[in-house]
Amino acid sequence: MGLFDALDISGSGLSAERLRMDVTAENLANAQTTRTATGGPYQRQEVVLAEAQPNNFQTALAGAVGGPSSGTPAGGVDVQGIVNDPAPGRLVFDPGNPDANAQGYVRMPNVNTVTEMVDLISEQRSYEANVTAMQTDKTMLSKTFDLLS
Repeated sequence: MGLFDALDISGSGLSAERLRMDVTAENLANAQTTRTATGGPYQRQEVVLAEAQPNNFQTALAGAVGGPSSGTPAGGVDVQGIVNDPAPGRLVFDPGNPDANAQGYVRMPNVNTVTEMVDLISEQRSYEANVTAMQTDKTMLSKTFDLLS
């Protein structure tokens, strides 16, 4: 593992959690949107994350020159994409709504505000944990450089 790999891992976590918070905020903002540009109600979105794949060139180069990270990739997280939640929205009786069907029911978005708020708290805590890990690594690097000088 390289000297700055921990910073890279925490940085990837910070970026991923920021994106998750942005998507959650968008879900909350559209919790009552019954008509989108595509014509239906808003569909809840989710961020798909996966373990970061090692940089094959970097791994091969480190192995060729006998670098310290020749065998183990740094790690981290990659955003695979943003997908729509396939769950159907609930039907609400509102015959005065212009989006109501013949029976007077309106298809609402599949966004549950309580679930979104819990997700937002979890994302915030994960972001804070990555900031703490980054600050700890920065302190350790600083102490290491102090010892070397």
